[in-house]
Amino acid sequence: MRDHLVAVDIGTGSARAGVFDRAGRLLAKAKHPILMFRPKQNHAEHDSEDIWAATCRAVKEAMAEASIAADRIAAIGFDATCSLVARDREGRPLSVSTTGKTNQDTIVWLDHRAIRHAEQLSATGHKVLEFSGGSLSPEMEMPKLMWLKQHLPQSWAKAGYFFDLADFLTWKATGSPARSRCTLTAKWNYLAHENPGWSADYLALAGLEDLLEKGGLPDDTIGVGTSVGGLSRRAAEELGLDAKVQVAPGMIDAYAGAFGVLGGVSGGASEGSKLETSVALIGGTSSCIVAFTRDAKPGRSLWGPYYEAILPGHWLVEGGQSAAGALLDHIVIMHAAGGEPTTELHGRIIARVGELRTESEDDIAPNLHILPDFHGNRSPLADPHATGVISGLTLDTSFDGLCRLYWRTCVSIALGIRHILDALSDYGYRFETLHVTGGHVNNPLLIELYADVTGRKVVIPENRDAVLLGTAMAAAVAGGVHGSLFEAGQAMDGGGTEMLPDPARAEQYGRDYRRFLAMVRHREELRGMA
Repeated sequence: MRDHLVAVDIGTGSARAGVFDRAGRLLAKAKHPILMFRPKQNHAEHDSEDIWAATCRAVKEAMAEASIAADRIAAIGFDATCSLVARDREGRPLSVSTTGKTNQDTIVWLDHRAIRHAEQLSATGHKVLEFSGGSLSPEMEMPKLMWLKQHLPQSWAKAGYFFDLADFLTWKATGSPARSRCTLTAKWNYLAHENPGWSADYLALAGLEDLLEKGGLPDDTIGVGTSVGGLSRRAAEELGLDAKVQVAPGMIDAYAGAFGVLGGVSGGASEGSKLETSVALIGGTSSCIVAFTRDAKPGRSLWGPYYEAILPGHWLVEGGQSAAGALLDHIVIMHAAGGEPTTELHGRIIARVGELRTESEDDIAPNLHILPDFHGNRSPLADPHATGVISGLTLDTSFDGLCRLYWRTCVSIALGIRHILDALSDYGYRFETLHVTGGHVNNPLLIELYADVTGRKVVIPENRDAVLLGTAMAAAVAGGVHGSLFEAGQAMDGGGTEMLPDPARAEQYGRDYRRFLAMVRHREELRGMA
């Protein structure tokens, strides 16, 4: 009986695969690193064939560890970062790199080479932008495509396919060039609630009149919860599966994680009301805030609302921080008492922060204040040029000095999340509960701060790998294991642990938040001085 699922998550640095049963239990998982090339400042590139090879290795190892035969797998699902894959008309890798190297065929999501192009498109004020927060990020695909056409015309001339990374994976798996509604709506300015979904005059403003032809892009999309088709024989062999395994449409990684933690409150009357007051916080290298709503609530600096990016009949909205876990790593690297930001070193710092807080009745670094925008501000300012600020540094180079700086960086990340939630509130969203997943669940400082700084209840899911779980939920519907996304969400949700905010700390963090907002204003004043 085919009642098990395989989920694949492609992150910034690795390919991960998990094997799940129909109840959402993770039976086994495996992980393999993927290559990244940094030929220039703000440029970051992957090798898509390397990603596929790492995917196949991870799936085979997870299947072996789970001791599940291929004929027990109903479907496989893929989620990935919003990286851009280029292929020629024969489907071969096509360089996106200033080096000209063919294997560097994928522009990584965090690549900021297209800032100027994002600003150019944002300045048009086109109606399409109402569904991307009024502006575009250089992390989205249209600015990247504009850069590619302008700077690498030889690659553009040979192009036959442009894929969001998740769609590339379903293409490799099935041979079908179908595109997911999730990826195109969220990252390509495709309007799934309109017909046609592509806006011809918007593409013309971007200088991309020939994009649909060059990219092999379809007029229609396929929704999450359907099937792209069965695995091709070649892909089945490479993955260690069989050709009867169905392939779910690809998803953006953060959105898969959001579905993974919110799936349990996504169906039914009472659950529907909980969905409107719940928000997912997916914390990793960056942080994403993702929510689902039945009504479109556009607002500046948000990503979305995107119609049916995941759930049918629902809009999805996203905010986020471009650097969160990456910022903590950076603080550890740059401090004299730091070093390579290993899990062990992070653990030592977190433990020492706990000791210092126990020894002190007050904040252990009351004069340290930080703005966490070291890689720009994705939300709520939509400013890729924003920079980080640290106020209150001394000559202290001790390990305890590093711990104090680390603590206040954690505080600043939580204050940034509060800033995003306040902006969402201004546009009509009302969130009472934060469902937290991703790497941040392993940092007790951040979990505590997310509750205390935002004043919201925090839920940590029992299954700590909600991104893989959300992808498995979608695969369960594609493979007929569950009848709908709502049914899969409820059947595969494993519950979670709740943490309530400490009201005794509200005044302290309220003061920190006022200082945070003052620093945002002061930064703008400095930037505006002649």
